[in-house]
Amino acid sequence: MFSLFFLLMGLGHWPYPHHSSQFLRYERKRMAITLNNGFKMPVIGLGVWRMQEQQIKDLILNSIKIGYRHFDCAADYKNEAEVGEALKEALDSGLVKREDLFITTKLWNSDHGHVLEACKDSLKKLQLTYLDLYLVHFPVAVRHTGVGNTSSPLGDDGILDMDTTISLETTWHAMEDLVSSGLVRSIGISNYDIFLTRDCLAYSKIKPAVNQIETHPYFQRDSLVKFCQKHGICVTAHTPLGGATANTEWFGTVSCLDDQVLKGLAEKYKKTVAQIALRWGIQRNTVVIPKTSKQERLRENFQVFDFELSKEDMEIIGSMDKKYRTNQPAVFWGIDLYA
Repeated sequence: MFSLFFLLMGLGHWPYPHHSSQFLRYERKRMAITLNNGFKMPVIGLGVWRMQEQQIKDLILNSIKIGYRHFDCAADYKNEAEVGEALKEALDSGLVKREDLFITTKLWNSDHGHVLEACKDSLKKLQLTYLDLYLVHFPVAVRHTGVGNTSSPLGDDGILDMDTTISLETTWHAMEDLVSSGLVRSIGISNYDIFLTRDCLAYSKIKPAVNQIETHPYFQRDSLVKFCQKHGICVTAHTPLGGATANTEWFGTVSCLDDQVLKGLAEKYKKTVAQIALRWGIQRNTVVIPKTSKQERLRENFQVFDFELSKEDMEIIGSMDKKYRTNQPAVFWGIDLYA
């Protein structure tokens, strides 16, 4: 049902709004948010971070059959080529049309001085002629290691080797050029705080359409979410389930999915804990992109449109905030960029 609905709905271009903040709204029936440039973005997508290469084809094809139309990729995930093969098969077989898909990928830290080349490299691997959304993955430029060779080079001191000659403003203007050239429909930022987001709004000619951040019941970041939404920037939650098992393995963090309050709400609504967390994110007017390698979870995560959390239960979850970040790149970089 959802699959047919998305095919009929499409993700085309709407007239540009006079005031972007008025146009950033959650369209519940259409399961999409309208971005500040008029394009529509499905409120739930599939993240492919840490997705095993041999699993990608089946997962993406099955997710499209379930109804997913939004796929969140990144050069640094090192699986764009495998995602591209899966998308090509889906398109060639007529399973879905390109205009019905919303494909996101990201500029890695080592390519800030090579934005055009990095974007073209991602497009080639994904076998696409344009991207629906291209994001600055992190607000930091590091030493260039070759386009497509995403890495996080460390200095002799074991700390991330940052490039201090490239400003975020320079990177953003190069991102804007991608829109002008037709390679990208929308551009945005990722892992930017309020201050960096404010600066981007100040120097941008094309405003960021999206800020993709970690946010979930244990790390709600309400001020940042409200600031972005007030200024017409859609917030995407890249870790809407608190990272679950994956972040526990990588970073030793704890997932909100084990919280007794969420478990109680899951029993009340006869849903899984993950479905409760995702529904909460959607009702905050954010986009959620859970990642899973399990077919049953893939279907469950998409089944969040047949119920609604009450105002009281939204407030209960709102009181659970622990300001607890579960994604900790400092483990690899030798420096905490969020400090």
